[in-house]
Amino acid sequence: MARIEQTLSIIKPDGVEKKIMGDILSRFENAGLRIAAMKMIRMTVQQAGGFYIVHKKRPFYGDLMEYMSSGPVVVLVLEGNDAIAINRDIMGATDPKEAVPGTIRADHAENIERNIVHGSDSPESVTFEIPYFFSEEEIY
Repeated sequence: MARIEQTLSIIKPDGVEKKIMGDILSRFENAGLRIAAMKMIRMTVQQAGGFYIVHKKRPFYGDLMEYMSSGPVVVLVLEGNDAIAINRDIMGATDPKEAVPGTIRADHAENIERNIVHGSDSPESVTFEIPYFFSEEEIY
């Protein structure tokens, strides 16, 4: 049974740079997700490091911090029935070479490192990720 849930999504620096924010937002809305919160920020290396702390021991961690702090990002709270799964379906596989045609990453991503969007992968991630960027008063 479908359930209303929230998820965090980020349009990464390459998505902002390519001026495809409108396309990405339309895809979310057209899939039935509601934008409950949205803002553009520029993360510091420290903020990016805190957000991606789960990857700290991975070899790509340093590059990820640099990339995520290299330009503005758009952080969003999306809400709807099965929002986490729907958002992940819309984004496509992390590696755009494996992403289904018509997904954001298949259509726009350059490679696995510059893959346009981030989305929470579980309800547990959501409980960390949404409050990392938004207070309760900012979510409508």
